[in-house]
Amino acid sequence: MHNRYGKLASWVYDLDKPVGRSFGDVEYYLQRLAGCDGPVLEPAVGNGRILVPLLEAGLAVEGFDASEEMLFYCRQICGARHLPANLTRQTFDTFSYDKRFAAIIVPAGSFQLVTDVGTARAVIARFRDHLQPGGRLILDLDPAGAFGGPAMSVRSWETDDGGLLTLTDQRVETDHVAQVTLSHLRYELWREGRLVDTELDLFRLRWWGVTEFGLALEAAGFTDVTVSGNYAFGRAPRDGDNIITFEARWPG
Repeated sequence: MHNRYGKLASWVYDLDKPVGRSFGDVEYYLQRLAGCDGPVLEPAVGNGRILVPLLEAGLAVEGFDASEEMLFYCRQICGARHLPANLTRQTFDTFSYDKRFAAIIVPAGSFQLVTDVGTARAVIARFRDHLQPGGRLILDLDPAGAFGGPAMSVRSWETDDGGLLTLTDQRVETDHVAQVTLSHLRYELWREGRLVDTELDLFRLRWWGVTEFGLALEAAGFTDVTVSGNYAFGRAPRDGDNIITFEARWPG
């Protein structure tokens, strides 16, 4: 199964990227959404790393995710902080709401989990159709250069009960025509030197050119497209930037 974020993967994600950790994105989205007077949607909400600070700032945010395991962590922390958890299990290509949003945000390169170009364009259109007139889409992409790093890495995390979680990330394929990488992500849980659980994810990601994605937004009818590098709004991306953010408006 591709990109499924099962039990161990979600556990690792929550240990590695807990609510409260920012890569500059939490502050950026708080700034860009300041004064937003309508509901906000976060697709691929994950464990709530972005959603929770936005809720705490008073924004009306709801989200969805394809992984029930990830939603578990998000619901858990929302409950602990007495925040509304308007969360559903849905996917990029089929999500549906009976209302429109003032903004849709897709931080942390989550959109790149959609690796088929036709499907990705349909998802952009679905975003558009769920925006109010004048609503904004704000979306992060990893630059193409981020896909050329080391082909293999091993990381580990200690669990609260004395266990050890490990992640072996091995890139096994790079399709330069389709602009897609395939990695094998092997998650393992160890207790007292014994392997007690393991998962293997076949993890695909697609990279986009800056101009390519801007044209995709414009083809869907978005206007006022602004492309920013490293969470400096309006500063054009540069070689070596870690993240590229697109902001576009749906005129309605």
